Amino acid sequence: MPCLIGCLALLFPRLALVLVWLFGGGYLGRAYEHWAWPVLGLLFLPLTTLTFAFASNSLNGPGEVDAFGWLLIILALLGDLGILGGSRKSAETWRRRERE
Repeated sequence: MPCLIGCLALLFPRLALVLVWLFGGGYLGRAYEHWAWPVLGLLFLPLTTLTFAFASNSLNGPGEVDAFGWLLIILALLGDLGILGGSRKSAETWRRRERE
């Protein structure tokens, strides 16, 4: 099941985040002290939110993120920003075609 959610997270990170929240058994609760951070992550940076939860629940213990975890978080952040930037670029291209 974790492998399925991991693969699902790459395609549909918001859906995967909701599934982890519903069926994770406190997985997000161990990573985040306040409920607002996962909600903001769901809206703005879902892949980074999932990756931080994964890195926080690693073998080092809850709340401790090692160097490999931070590397994964940085890659997820770049992925989230790339998705946002790609959407903006395609919207600009669409608007430019509309004007012509």
